[in-house]
Amino acid sequence: MIGRPQKSDQAIYIVDDDPAVRDALSVVFELEGYKVTGYETGDAFLDAAKTHPPACVFLDVHMPGRSGLDILKALNADHYPAPIFIISGQGDIPMAVTAIKFGAFDFIEKPFDADHIVQRVHEALEAQARREGSDHKAVPHDFPGRDLLTPREIEVLGQITAGASNKEAGRHLGISPRTIEVHRARIMEKLGARNAADLVRIVLTGEHG
Repeated sequence: MIGRPQKSDQAIYIVDDDPAVRDALSVVFELEGYKVTGYETGDAFLDAAKTHPPACVFLDVHMPGRSGLDILKALNADHYPAPIFIISGQGDIPMAVTAIKFGAFDFIEKPFDADHIVQRVHEALEAQARREGSDHKAVPHDFPGRDLLTPREIEVLGQITAGASNKEAGRHLGISPRTIEVHRARIMEKLGARNAADLVRIVLTGEHG
């Protein structure tokens, strides 16, 4: 069993123009032993994020100036070393889905539940540790359309072809089943798969059904 990463030197960045959100999340994670830094603007965060990547990022979608989506693009979030959680308003699912397409790790909705958020971060960091230890399902390197997929989509695809359910895949990768479904839809669209069986056939044989 993989233990939780050591937290004494784990930094969490919180990017939100609302000081109440920054303060609330800071208290939650400082009590857990994390070192928390808050940023009021995306530009201030970017300067630090590019030179000192944290263990985890919480990024508000709606901010003055650069939006959360702009930040994801600027960071090339698909390849950023830390998981980035998007903070979205309740019911703002379309925006959260767009953020995932731009490389966000997952999203959380306001209002927050402290225990749930802490658990999500622990799961994300444990998944990151498994990823770095190559504890993930292998995907063939030569199927049609592989170069169209992001690193995260390839990880999700590995879970799908291994027969994992959305819930099982989400647990392994540290993201929600709903986010797995977003990735699954994107993968099928990119590869031209009609259904899950067709998707597996494309990956394993290189042929459409």
